[in-house]
Amino acid sequence: MKDVNMTLSPRQEGAVPEVRVAVMRLARRLRNERAQDGLTPSQMAVVGTLFRDGPKSPRELADIERVQPPSMTRVIAALVKGGWVTKQPHPSDRRQVTIAVTDQATEWVSADRQRRDLWLSERLNQLPPAQREQLLAAIPLLNQLAQSD
Repeated sequence: MKDVNMTLSPRQEGAVPEVRVAVMRLARRLRNERAQDGLTPSQMAVVGTLFRDGPKSPRELADIERVQPPSMTRVIAALVKGGWVTKQPHPSDRRQVTIAVTDQATEWVSADRQRRDLWLSERLNQLPPAQREQLLAAIPLLNQLAQSD
């Protein structure tokens, strides 16, 4: 494993736990704004991925969510049973299926995102304009961190 602290200054190294805690707290607050729907975090992640990216094969979903295919099979089965997703024939390989969100899931995700965006917008409006700009400038960096291995 790489020594992640190798190139960080002492001040930066000391800030690592603070960044981690701040990001986790914000994620928790946003999760708390989510409607109570009975979905597990894994199920919500799959519904969100399909909403954002369109139909995927079970294998693609397993890769995206970084879980084993049997685990994804169980998640998909629960989502199908709950009416959140449907299985459709694969467009080029009739031996496979693709998974797509239902109208119910689309409506839920849209309303859920709108509710959480409103919560976050209200909090951002409480910050002075210069701090809002600093936070907005950090978005590409946060995305880069989230996508790295």
